Amino acid sequence: MDQPLPFAWQDNRLILSLLLQPKASANRFCDLKEGRIKVQIKAPPVDGKANSELITFLAKQFRTPKGAVFLISGESSRRKRVAIESPKCLPEPLLRLGLAAPE
Repeated sequence: MDQPLPFAWQDNRLILSLLLQPKASANRFCDLKEGRIKVQIKAPPVDGKANSELITFLAKQFRTPKGAVFLISGESSRRKRVAIESPKCLPEPLLRLGLAAPE
């Protein structure tokens, strides 16, 4: 049985299933892990710092305002679902994982 994709389009909204690794050496997309896109974030998981840095990182990668990136679920978990409204570009690491623009 095939694994579900770690991303989906709902009109112009991109939904990502992420596995967050806080306190990393750099902010970056990694590979797939546990059926999710692994993302390393430098910030520690304290007082919402990792979530805030994740949103800033995703906004920069997708060239969209921070207000267009929001957590759907997983605020206090490493497993998160994030929505990105009308991303302006798709980051190369995610294109290699099979992410494509909506049809």
